[in-house]
Order: sequence, then C-alpha cells, then structure tokens
Amino acid sequence: SRPDLFYHPVSLPIAGSAYAVSFLTQSPPTPDSCSVMVWLPAETAGAADAEAGLNDFVENSKFRIIMHEAIQTGLQENVDDIWINAALQLQQGWTHIHGITKNNVADSRNLPALGRIGDPDDIIASVLVQDSEVLPDTYQSMPSYRLYTSDGPTLLTEGLAAKLKLMLEGAIA
Repeated sequence: SRPDLFYHPVSLPIAGSAYAVSFLTQSPPTPDSCSVMVWLPAETAGAADAEAGLNDFVENSKFRIIMHEAIQTGLQENVDDIWINAALQLQQGWTHIHGITKNNVADSRNLPALGRIGDPDDIIASVLVQDSEVLPDTYQSMPSYRLYTSDGPTLLTEGLAAKLKLMLEGAIA
C-alpha cells in the first residue's frame, strides 16, 4: 500500500489502454509525460482474465532522467538528513543511494548487510563522500537500477521524495 502513488488511465499508441503510475495526484498532461514513472497495461496479453504482473510494467525513460536530476539536486541542497548523516558516518568513500520504508528503516529492496554492496538493480546511484560531506558533482546513476521490482516501486527517503515531487510538478506546469 503506497498512498504516494497514483494510477491514471491513459491511452498509449502501442499498448492501448494503460495506467500511468505517478507520484502526482493530477493526471499527466500527456501519456508519455516525465511525471509518469511506469505504465501498466490495463489488459494483459493472452488470457483475458490474467492479472498484470511485474513483467508487464514499462519504465518511462523521461521519469528516470528527472528522478536522477532531483536526487542530485537534493543532495546539493542538503534536503535529506539521512544522506547527511550517512556521509558523517562514512567519512570517506563511495556511498550508494537506496530507498527507505515509511518507518525510515532500510528498504526491503534487498538492502545489503553493513559494509556490503547491494544488488545492482537496487542501487539508484552512487556518490563520493569526502571529509564527511557528500560531493553531489560525483553523482553516478546506476544504469541497472529498476524503477519497479518484485519488492515494489521506487521509494526515496523523505527529503529526496519531496524534491522529486517538486521537480515533477515544475516540469509539467
């Protein structure tokens, strides 16, 4: 249950009827708007009564671009205490950007054990930490990151999620 996700009915040229999954309450201005994280076909291919599954989600590359811009900008603006504190703990080295759950506990998307590197499809990006400070200019997006896995959709820390929402609203205004 994710109250921060909204499903908007849209019509796609190739897939037909679909749901645009977004962090914004308002419908996207166009079906391929950057505010759409993924599309979920309203009907699955094959059996008429089959439910849509993980393989039916189609990622929106425009959303991926703005998500990474929002995270990097959020790191530059220090909008999230979690990443500020992570840098203080690490002091030196690379840190990987993962999401969290609603309780500010590590996301269930296969977060690695302390000191270990997670699965590539669960790492949103990496950023260098020097002298206990995040260096946002070193931000490197992880091309293998998946917006939607069997563990659910992208779930950012509170500050980064708020920054993403603001940037999405600005992009479609």
